[in-house]
Amino acid sequence: MDCCLSYAKSSFTTLPAAAVFRRPITFCARRRPSSVVASSRSASRCEFSGLSAPLVPTTPAGRFLTGVLLDNPGNFQITAMEELRRLAAERDVVAARLQLSLGSDEACLHRRIAELKQNERQNEVEDIMYMMILHKFSEMRVHLVPKLSKCVYKGRFEIWPSKEWELESIHSFEVLQMVREHLSAVIGCKGNANVTDTWVTTKIQRLRLCRLYAASILYGYFLKSASLRHFLERILNTSTSNFSIGGQGQSQLPVSEIFSVESNVIGCVGQISQENLGFYVMGFDQEMIQMCAKPKSIEAMNLIERHSCALFGDEVTTDDVITTSFASLKRFLLEAVDFGSFLWESENSVSDVYMLDEN
Repeated sequence: MDCCLSYAKSSFTTLPAAAVFRRPITFCARRRPSSVVASSRSASRCEFSGLSAPLVPTTPAGRFLTGVLLDNPGNFQITAMEELRRLAAERDVVAARLQLSLGSDEACLHRRIAELKQNERQNEVEDIMYMMILHKFSEMRVHLVPKLSKCVYKGRFEIWPSKEWELESIHSFEVLQMVREHLSAVIGCKGNANVTDTWVTTKIQRLRLCRLYAASILYGYFLKSASLRHFLERILNTSTSNFSIGGQGQSQLPVSEIFSVESNVIGCVGQISQENLGFYVMGFDQEMIQMCAKPKSIEAMNLIERHSCALFGDEVTTDDVITTSFASLKRFLLEAVDFGSFLWESENSVSDVYMLDEN
């Protein structure tokens, strides 16, 4: 079943970022409650509180960390690391048994057991990474939008309160500027639009919304990776103009346009200092874009697929159209950008304790 990311991939085929993808992609904290406004002022509300994430962890580690996040969030990080160390120890034991069985009549059996255990551990690690992402959102007092099927009422999708400030607060000034350019490019709503304009309604295909969400997750992941490279270059006091990443294959498109799903989008570059992150990434060629935007692990890629599938459902068609406002659309994609940023952080935290499978 093809869904959001597979469609997002096809929308990149005419752009340099297409090289980011190397395989077909298919989909299959007790805080104050937020709500999704289902229709007009008199419409019923789709309430969501607690964890309210579209993807529900099903592994033992995932269920355990769900309880920790709800009942004892202060100890969540320590507990998550303990779970990862447990899985790493189990992996070493299975590997040792497999090694001892080589050449024996039981080698085939031990190899099969090792494969099954590996699949189980991978699912648990993915659930741990997902819970780490939810922990980041809970620290901001922001709840992920649950399954869209629960939030669209009579074809209308609205999110309130927007939590826009909280979602933007995790980014530095330079990154936030690029996030706003990305949203302006893919939505078409200007950053200086007044309140009345932002709450103007628009119709959007659920399939296109799915593409935008997936693209925004990848953009958030890209920005986290690119900003780290930029920071390290500043630490090393190396000029971006002397960093050999451009050459003949240098991209001429703004990064906000590269990560949009429409090839005719025009990004805003402006007069930017060479020390600015936006100017820095403008020098990225196709190879560098791929290096920063492609999730480094299979677990991270699987998590994007699973989360998006749970959010949008198994069946997304061009005939399915919903009505929403630019304000809700912006909030929804801000969530996706933050999800990508937190995914990058969780992937790196996990890799310090547990070796992930290279993507």
